[in-house]
Order: sequence, then C-alpha cells, then structure tokens
Amino acid sequence: MSDSDGQGQEPAGLDGLPPMHSISKGEVVSLQTYGAFVRLPGYKKEGLVHVSEMSATRIENASEVVDMGEQVWIKVIGREIRDDKVKLSFSMKAVNQGTGQDLDPNNVMAEQDARRRKQFRDHTGNRITLEAVLNTTCSKCGCKGHFTKDCFSAPGLQYALLPEEDEEEQRQQQQQQQQQQQTSAVSTQQDSDKKKKKKKEKKMKKKRKRDRKESESDSSSSGECKSKRRRHEHTHDKEDKKKKKHKKHRSHKHS
Repeated sequence: MSDSDGQGQEPAGLDGLPPMHSISKGEVVSLQTYGAFVRLPGYKKEGLVHVSEMSATRIENASEVVDMGEQVWIKVIGREIRDDKVKLSFSMKAVNQGTGQDLDPNNVMAEQDARRRKQFRDHTGNRITLEAVLNTTCSKCGCKGHFTKDCFSAPGLQYALLPEEDEEEQRQQQQQQQQQQQTSAVSTQQDSDKKKKKKKEKKMKKKRKRDRKESESDSSSSGECKSKRRRHEHTHDKEDKKKKKHKKHRSHKHS
C-alpha cells in the first residue's frame, strides 16, 4: 500500500525506504521510555513507534507493551528529513497485531496525528512573565505596569497601578473575624449550658414532688393500719371481759 502512486518521483533521500501507509512485520531492536525502535526486513533504517502509537489506551513506558526481539506489525505513518537525517515513524495501534489487518484503511487516524504534530509549536521563547510587564515603564505617560501601545492616558494625566491593601489591615480584619467567631462560639456554649441547667432543675423538682407524694401516701397508710389495730384490740378486750363475766356468773350458780 502506498499513497505515492501518480505523484512522481520520491524526494531525494527518501528513496529506498518503505512506502507510506505500507504494513510490514518487524523486530523490536531498542526500547526507550518514549517508544520502541523497530527494524523491517530488507531495510537498514529503523523506525520509531512512539508510545502514543502503540495502543489506543495511555501508556507510560514502551516496555509495558513490547519486549526486545519481539515481532510486531507496524504501519508507516511518517517519513521526513530533519537536519540531514531521515526519520521514520511507525504505528502499531493502526494494525491488528494478531492478523496484520489494517485498522485505519483510510488513514484518518494518521492524518489527525500528523495535523496535531504540525499545530504544536513551542512558544517558550516568546513568553513574557508578569513581573517583566509590571516593571516596564511606559514612554508615553511615564508610569509602570503597561506598554506604550496599551497606554490610554490623555495629555497631562498620569496613571499608576493601585497599591495592594496593607498587610496589617488584612491581619486586623482576620483577627476581628476570628474574635467574632470565638465570641459566637462561647455564647452558644453558654446558652446550651443554661438550657441543660434548666432541664436538670425541672427534673429535680419533679423528683421532689414524687418523693413527697410517696411519703404522704406511706404516712396515711401507716395511720390507717394503726387505727385498725386499735379497734381490733378494743373489740378483743371487750370480748375477753364478757367471757370473764360469763364464767363468774356460771361459778356462782354452781355454788
């Protein structure tokens, strides 16, 4: 498979290399953390299978997928010359590793990956830090903190950056907030203590009332028992007296 049909002769330096989008089986000859180098039979040049092209899932290290000397199916997705060096890029996720079938016959995934690589650029050289901007002096108004092209000052007027709030004021505000929180916590604790005391007092009053009622009931029951005993003793004494009189009367009759 090749997409170079009808496009003329190969660029100088790329002849003698496997055609683009061709599928072959090669041997893993080197393992790195960022990928594996694969050598194809009949070619001296080795190609890189980046970790992003090894599997559809995220991989941290190439050794998680392949081993040294292992035979893998690859698809050629890139051929370029950088600094007079020819670089080959292979993909394993675009080929079924069991059968060697092309999983991306229309090369959609390969084109998307190539587009991402082209769009990525290193802008670190043009990066301007905030400190550099703040230390910049405007040639128009003489103030710091902005460029001349961003200056909107009118003639005779000058603008400067507003200073930040004093740290002492911020600390005082924080201390006041903490004190307010502490006082609110103390007041809530006092309220809860008062409620607990009131509940205890109510319970004690109820208990005292119960004790009084029980003592009154006990005293009344004991008094009734005493009166019953006295009545019973009085009646028993009367009966004894009657019995004695009856005995005396009978003894007089016999005599």
